[in-house]
Amino acid sequence: MPMSLKIDVVSDIACPWCIIGLRGLEEALDRTRDLIAADIHFQPFELNPTMAREGENMAEHIQRKYGRTPEQSQDVRAMIRDRAAEVGFTINGGPDSRIYNTFDAHRLLHWAGVEGGGRQQALKHALFEAYFTEQRNVAEHDVLLDAVARAGLDRVAAADILASDRYAGEVRDAEHHWQRRGINSVPAVIVNDRWLISGGQPPDAFEQALRGIAAELATA
Repeated sequence: MPMSLKIDVVSDIACPWCIIGLRGLEEALDRTRDLIAADIHFQPFELNPTMAREGENMAEHIQRKYGRTPEQSQDVRAMIRDRAAEVGFTINGGPDSRIYNTFDAHRLLHWAGVEGGGRQQALKHALFEAYFTEQRNVAEHDVLLDAVARAGLDRVAAADILASDRYAGEVRDAEHHWQRRGINSVPAVIVNDRWLISGGQPPDAFEQALRGIAAELATA
């Protein structure tokens, strides 16, 4: 019988390395499905918590935040697109792309986790696709509701959540919890509240780490 592992994935849908890492983790779990049964929980992290609803030009934001030249940013974007393509995900966009606020998206992800049945993971993927593949503004409620419907969740219930401040406190508490535990960059994958796998790792790296963890637990 496969070993059950609780896996917390701390990430933001505005982070390209987070979808690259998630795809890598999912492929690794598929390879190890005879050994490991994963119970995945997505935890909130905001790269830009003060970002306005209308967003900001990505190239300008990156230049101000990291000091990259337009040429450097172009090279990094190309590298990220290639890494995403290797795990079957399409990242579109260019220097005119925008970065958006993701807090409401995290509120809906929290709700989807409460709903259960794999809906949180489905919504996470739908939000990544809206943000990176379709280049849509995930701070806009209509965009979020489209992602909700794509994930098989109740659009009317989601609209009620977005019209309120429901789950705002829970999201803030979760963000502070992971910050207190030392998570200050994403993606961060925490297994059984004990092991940390950092960064947008390829499937082979996740597989090696998961097999090592399973072996350690089996001999404990």
